Amino acid sequence: MEAEFREIDGPGSGNWNAVYQEIRQQSCELPCKVAKLSENKSRNRYRDVSPFDHSRIRLELGTNDYINASLISVEEAKRSYILTQGPLPNTCGHFWEMVWEQKTRGVVMLNRVIEKGSVKCAQYWPPRDEKEVVFHDTNFKLTLLSEDVKSYYTVRQLELTNLSTQESREVLQFHYTTWPDFGVPESPASFLNFLFKVRESGCLSSDQGPVVVHCSAGIGRSGTFCLVDSCLLLMSMRKDPSSVRIPDVLLEMRKYRMGLIQTADQLRFSYLAVIEGAKYIMGDKSVQESWKELSNEDDPPEFTPPPPRPPKDPHNGTSGSISFFPNDGHEEVIQRHHNEIRTYSSPPQLRRRGGDDDDAVPPPVAPCPDLPDGRLGFTEQVVNAQKNKPPQRQPEEKEEPTKGQASRAKDEKDEYGQGAWTPLMTRVCLCTALALGAYICYRTCFH
Repeated sequence: MEAEFREIDGPGSGNWNAVYQEIRQQSCELPCKVAKLSENKSRNRYRDVSPFDHSRIRLELGTNDYINASLISVEEAKRSYILTQGPLPNTCGHFWEMVWEQKTRGVVMLNRVIEKGSVKCAQYWPPRDEKEVVFHDTNFKLTLLSEDVKSYYTVRQLELTNLSTQESREVLQFHYTTWPDFGVPESPASFLNFLFKVRESGCLSSDQGPVVVHCSAGIGRSGTFCLVDSCLLLMSMRKDPSSVRIPDVLLEMRKYRMGLIQTADQLRFSYLAVIEGAKYIMGDKSVQESWKELSNEDDPPEFTPPPPRPPKDPHNGTSGSISFFPNDGHEEVIQRHHNEIRTYSSPPQLRRRGGDDDDAVPPPVAPCPDLPDGRLGFTEQVVNAQKNKPPQRQPEEKEEPTKGQASRAKDEKDEYGQGAWTPLMTRVCLCTALALGAYICYRTCFH
């Protein structure tokens, strides 16, 4: 495998894109009829990422069994994964229903809630200050028991309760917080350190339900994770580890979910991670400690923006009188004005993906004048500190007009013919009338 990598990665060869395109051409296209039904469109994050009919996960509650999730089985390795999209606000309850029904013990999240200024995934777990949330549409309650924050990933211990039966189970969520959208992890060492943390928890064991892996669409970053894990497992099982070929394993996995591994860079990174992970498979157990050291997992994490607090939705998770899931499954655009977080819902339409987890260009995000460099990121401590400051006059920020405002401005222009000049023209006309009146009075009185 290392020789194959060097051959593809040779100087000036540029062969990674050719290898990736060949894999795409060899991938099979299978029916996705259920995902295309009109009643299921609101449950898909992207209109061109759908589960195949033969491998889709079926929900057991309610009249609609659809969720955008696929069961991927690597029979030789006896490994199963459920790859799914980042839950939408209207599918968070379905997500946890699936976790319960599939007896899943671990959830691997490879994206952040907000990336590039837009929401890539609803926050489907409780925020720290609320601890629990209830999903009324599927009758499940989720409780946050603990949270272990590392420099580039977070492990959350959750308790999932079926309110219909009052049974409870523990679920671990492994959240990789620094994997860039449409990119690859910082290094194979940090990725492998994270992968082996998931392995050591037992969530990937065959005696547990299939692990749930997701990013935004559930094919790019999710496919990379599952491909590397499967290849390393196959290498440990075969007498000849070199017989494992990454393209063959990937093509087999693509029979269960479309589009796994979405860029040539992700394919190249998968090779690097498997080559590095093979050192452990071949008996060099010291490399695992070096992965931990190289990844600096215990360094203080960089501050990331807290999740948004959308309007209350009576149909989804609530904690007391507060709900943090918006309704109707619309995507949100986040704007920060001073210390407020404003959320707006975009029209209820599915976006077409241009590739991997890349979104359409979001509307501009207003900078926060209270923070250095106008960054979006801020912590609860900063927010509290700002609240305790004496009130200060803030400089006005020019905000982009909303669609409604733009439409009203256009209507005014059409009606008056002058748009923004209308107030000025009114004043000119008034002054002219007054001058004319004064002149008439003068002529009448003195002539």
